[in-house]
Amino acid sequence: MSESNTGPGLSSNREDVPATLQQSSTLTALRTLTRLSEQAAPAIARRANLTHNELRALENLMDRPMGPGELGRILGVSSAAASGIIDRLEARGHAQRASHESDRRRTSVTISASGRTEVVGYLMPMFRELAILDAGLSDEDRVVVDRFLEGAIRALRTVV
Repeated sequence: MSESNTGPGLSSNREDVPATLQQSSTLTALRTLTRLSEQAAPAIARRANLTHNELRALENLMDRPMGPGELGRILGVSSAAASGIIDRLEARGHAQRASHESDRRRTSVTISASGRTEVVGYLMPMFRELAILDAGLSDEDRVVVDRFLEGAIRALRTVV
């Protein structure tokens, strides 16, 4: 029997899966959420006329400036490919290179105001909906949701 879809030790036959691993409505909703989240970045990149890696670069640069090498490692691309991504973002006015503050031999890449506006603009409808959803949680609901999400994060980290 192949283990390609189920991993070692788990049968692909649903009847053989312990009841604790069967899909509840909560796990089904979480699975849908994770699938949609995988689709979100490519969809936003298409709308913004960016490559997926250009969008990922902007998302990472929103956190902090970084060097081209570090950005390449995060994106999983060569330094030459990272340089090309940065070149294209600079050409659109979404990022800029500058000498590193403490080591003038190094380069630091920062996101520009237009890059930040572009990324946030495409994400704003989702942010709004999530803020409304979050505001509707009672303190008791929040404890349960937080506990579940923290557990889901731990579970995902077992494979990442």
